[in-house]
Amino acid sequence: MAELSDTIERIRSEEASIQKLFSGDGGEKYGRVRVGEHRKARDYKRRLTEAAVFIGEIRSGKRPLYHLQEAMSTSDFPILFADILDRQLLANYAEIPPTWQNFARRGTVPDFRTVRRFAVDGAETVLPRVGELEEYREASLTESRDEYSVGKVGRRLDLSWEALINDDLDAFRSAPERLARAARRSEEKFATELYIGTRGPNGLLYEARYSNVVTGNPPLELRGLQLAFRQLYEMRDAEGEPVMMGDAVTLFISPALVVTAENLVNALSIELEVEGGSREQRIRAANWMRGKVRVQVVPYLPIIARENADTTWGLFGNPNTGRPALEVGFLRGYEEPALFERLPNARRVGGSGGDEMRSFEDDSRAWRVTHVFGGTRLLSTGGTKATVASNGSGA
Repeated sequence: MAELSDTIERIRSEEASIQKLFSGDGGEKYGRVRVGEHRKARDYKRRLTEAAVFIGEIRSGKRPLYHLQEAMSTSDFPILFADILDRQLLANYAEIPPTWQNFARRGTVPDFRTVRRFAVDGAETVLPRVGELEEYREASLTESRDEYSVGKVGRRLDLSWEALINDDLDAFRSAPERLARAARRSEEKFATELYIGTRGPNGLLYEARYSNVVTGNPPLELRGLQLAFRQLYEMRDAEGEPVMMGDAVTLFISPALVVTAENLVNALSIELEVEGGSREQRIRAANWMRGKVRVQVVPYLPIIARENADTTWGLFGNPNTGRPALEVGFLRGYEEPALFERLPNARRVGGSGGDEMRSFEDDSRAWRVTHVFGGTRLLSTGGTKATVASNGSGA
């Protein structure tokens, strides 16, 4: 019942916002239009709230089930029921936080055709001195691109009339939550497969020629983490200039490394070995990683990786500062999953009762969720310089 109460409160707050938006002084020229739009929106919100309250009372036992059957024969409630389900779907989808948005670029595409992401390099090196009457040296630009397309995923959920009547298992109520979780999981696994492969770090993104495999594939420990940071911050662009990583660096880890990572990042102080004079020295210093490194557990890492699943880790630079390593894109206007309901094709003779919401063939009701997304590794446009990773094997 909690999610239904939240839906009702959101509807009421949205109605108040609409009233505030349309109640200002708009002048005679716009007054009638604003009032008309406000009345339509207010009436819709009122009926939607009534439907949500109505369903809640039936689920809590305040109303008998036959009231629902009678309501389903009206012109408004079947549409509003579907709207409530859709709102619950989006609410549950938003409540499950994604991991990839911390280190990948979120994009939008206009249609299902292949889109290209371009990068231009050149003319950004330190300026050379120009002598008296000496000609300026000409710089050249080079262009690179990556491309991808989006595709749709989805699932249909059919419930029998008997299941809806015997709804003590909450099959009807949990439909939006189940479909929302499936949509978020599909999106999350797709994004994870862009940088995780069967052996740990994905070999298409992490290669020796890109200098983004941490030297020696060390396990997640202080020395290995220091080495990874050094490699990440020593990255150079196509002209040999430093690559800016930003301050918010993400440490991605397997679930098996949670304790190790949290201990490293949240320790108040750390012991370091520094070279000085003829011998190494050990010093104790404040933990420089506190506030600088964000730990991100990747839930699908051990599912995708068949080898090194419990030891793989890596770093991503801030995707908003420089060129990101990954992009996950969504179809414009369909950035979130959409819920559809099958139109009923049955009507009881005489036109009364609740049978109108059932299938003529088998008495079922059906919903379908559709989600549209895609993505790519930004290999050609410099994304390989925004991340380093280790499979933790030590070899």
